Amino acid sequence: MRAAVLRTQVNAAARRPGRLILTGLAILVASFVVFGTVLAQQITEQTARDNLSGTPAATDLVIGGPEQPPPTLEALRRIRAVPGVAEAVGRLDTGVSFGESYLNLRSDPGAGPLSTVRLVEGSYPDGPGELAVTRRTAERLGLSVGTVTSGTGGELTTPARLTVTGLVETADDAGYDGYAPATAVAEWAHLTELSRVDLRVAPGESAETVRQRLAAALPADLPIRAGDEVRQEEADAAAEQVGKLFALVAMFVAVAVAAAALVVTSTFRIVFAQRMRQLALLRAVGADRGSLVLALTVEGAFTGLVAGAVGVLAALGLGHALPAILRAFGLAVSSPGVPLAAAVAVVIGAVVLTVLAVLAPAFSAARVAPLEALRAASTTAGRRGIGAPRLVTGLLLAAGAALAGGTAASRLPTPEQESYDPSPVLLLLVASGALAFFALVSLGPVLVRPVLATVGWPMRQFGPIGRLAVGGIGGAPRRAAAVSVVVALGVTLISGVAIGSASLRVLTDRELALSAPADFEVTSSDGGALPSAVVTRAEAAGGALARVVPYRRVADVTLVRGGDRLGGAESGYPTTDLDLAALSSTDRLDVAQGTLADRGPGRIVLGSWVARSTGLRAGETAALALAGRTVEVRVAAILPDHGPLHAGILAAPGDLDRLGVPAAYTGLLADPARSGEEGRTAGVQALRQAIAGSDGVGLAVLADERDRNDAVLGTLLWIAAGLVSLTVLIAVVGVGSTTALSVVERVRESGLLRAVGLSRAGLRGMLTAEAGLYGSIGASIGLLLGIPYAWLTVKALGVNAPLVLPVLPVIGLFAALVVLTALAGVLPARRASRVSPVAALGTEG
Repeated sequence: MRAAVLRTQVNAAARRPGRLILTGLAILVASFVVFGTVLAQQITEQTARDNLSGTPAATDLVIGGPEQPPPTLEALRRIRAVPGVAEAVGRLDTGVSFGESYLNLRSDPGAGPLSTVRLVEGSYPDGPGELAVTRRTAERLGLSVGTVTSGTGGELTTPARLTVTGLVETADDAGYDGYAPATAVAEWAHLTELSRVDLRVAPGESAETVRQRLAAALPADLPIRAGDEVRQEEADAAAEQVGKLFALVAMFVAVAVAAAALVVTSTFRIVFAQRMRQLALLRAVGADRGSLVLALTVEGAFTGLVAGAVGVLAALGLGHALPAILRAFGLAVSSPGVPLAAAVAVVIGAVVLTVLAVLAPAFSAARVAPLEALRAASTTAGRRGIGAPRLVTGLLLAAGAALAGGTAASRLPTPEQESYDPSPVLLLLVASGALAFFALVSLGPVLVRPVLATVGWPMRQFGPIGRLAVGGIGGAPRRAAAVSVVVALGVTLISGVAIGSASLRVLTDRELALSAPADFEVTSSDGGALPSAVVTRAEAAGGALARVVPYRRVADVTLVRGGDRLGGAESGYPTTDLDLAALSSTDRLDVAQGTLADRGPGRIVLGSWVARSTGLRAGETAALALAGRTVEVRVAAILPDHGPLHAGILAAPGDLDRLGVPAAYTGLLADPARSGEEGRTAGVQALRQAIAGSDGVGLAVLADERDRNDAVLGTLLWIAAGLVSLTVLIAVVGVGSTTALSVVERVRESGLLRAVGLSRAGLRGMLTAEAGLYGSIGASIGLLLGIPYAWLTVKALGVNAPLVLPVLPVIGLFAALVVLTALAGVLPARRASRVSPVAALGTEG
């Protein structure tokens, strides 16, 4: 009997492949995501290996290496004399200071297979004191072909002549790079050692034979490695970072897989409920519960097998097609392999996951009584409530989540706390979040009705269709809870990323407003005063510079009160009279105490580290002291960390005058008059003209660092948002499959509604609105969980980030989830509306 039941269920599933795929659609998507992640990692790692190595592909052998004795120029000459060596190129780099500028001078042959640059203008250097620069370097440093200057570098301490002979292009133009042959660089900088030597073997020669000849001609402690080996090491170093990134990706993929399991469990409950009469007939003819559980479990395994295989094949096809398409557009993207072991593992995992997901619905369906076969309908109404054990379990889980969350909140760092380890608090929050999610799974059917009463109110205002949609959701709370919980999980993660990214973005802006309050900074190399002509010329460059803010900085100001010195700083605190009101970044500064608007003569602003050291608070008085002079001041505000340009004290110019600080400025900040790279380059050129002829005065482009930090942060936040969106994708798939299956279950209900006057458009609108309500319920619960957990996580990191609620992105997230889930129900709704009322009323169910 057991074999007959098993055969009946499997044959029935095989005869309806559409429903089979629909039932396992979440597993199909999960398999696609998991195997797609495997292929994405292969693509990324292989691309890194193919493109991120600094060693040219034509390099056959490399002599020298890190932490090894360096080859010398004499060794380079001997290498070139070895038979079978077609080309040998020395590699070295040294910093060069010329005038007020700095660049990194690298050795490169300038042409040929071992070159990493391409000449685009002028001629390539061929002697000492000549160099070629990149285009961005030329723009930033005000250089051009034919420019003659002098500088120092390497072992060269007396300025020597430098001539720009050409412009080159490289794969990465940092804006401060120059190139010349190795012998020219070494002779000009008085260097005798190289970093390494790259060589190319002559055609027809064996690399191993040449290697043996080199070993005989060179010192024994000089390593000789194959070019492929060096390239692999360089690429592996880059690919290692990729591996760390995908370890993080795997965590989010695991969450998406768990979401898929919940969706599949809900889907099987619906499918089995639609077949209750059939299952009861099997019980009536002698099938026991064990036979039904086995048959339904095998059906689930078959579903997982088909869905997993389809998902893997789809990912494999896309994974190999996408790199080819990208290469056609000129992007250097490598293709993945065919990881058969991973493919088999994903399919087996899909089967196992589906079996685990089907067990609870299978045991529930197997409890059907044989008398159910006498029912006129083939389906049975789902249970609306939950049993006492599930209720108690859910309450205990909720209590555990609250306890863990409360403990984490009690251990959050205080502003005065100096030593703090975020790991225990973050682990408590993870545990609390996991317990809260499982509590939501247990208590979901109970929570649906009160949440529906709130989010469904606007829908009820749309007349009978809206009220019918709300009633349809409320009539099946277990089904609504199963789908909405997955939506809630995705919204919790995405809202957490949105809130966390907004908070970190504000924190980054505040930190950059302190470390890089303007795009440019001009200072003297010894910390002394700037020539007055530099400030005058900079202030006159109105066409290129929007604002110029000169300042004074003194390093040893102390704070005293009643003759007693405050704080433990032996040499005093760095103090500046920088005019915050003149800077465009001041509005991004945070204040721990007091207000920056109160700053002025006799009022100072302290960094928090100075406030902690001295014990001063906003509103208290003290005296600035320097070289025997004192000035009474009041603390106007305290910043969370340090002041702009790492100052500990910000004072008014008049107060520094009374302390006897010289009137000459020690630095200036400036912003370009125009945005973009052209405006920044014009600002750099204007400032270089302003400091021309002033020895020891340098220019720093602070905006470059700010741009790099912004790019890194933006990339990380987009990656995080993309990863958590996987869960939302699974949730939307779950809404679509649930709506499609519920349409089959409610054919008679749809027919009855049509018979009493509901139009096709009305029926479509009702079912689409129901699908949208799944998203509304899940998004509401997700935001209620995501916002507090995100805020707690931001505070637990201990990075002094503010708590920011990005209202518009959160509203947009809510609306997007409602729209996506509603769209997932459009096709099932159209299918239901095409069934005639007569045919619908004539069906069983």
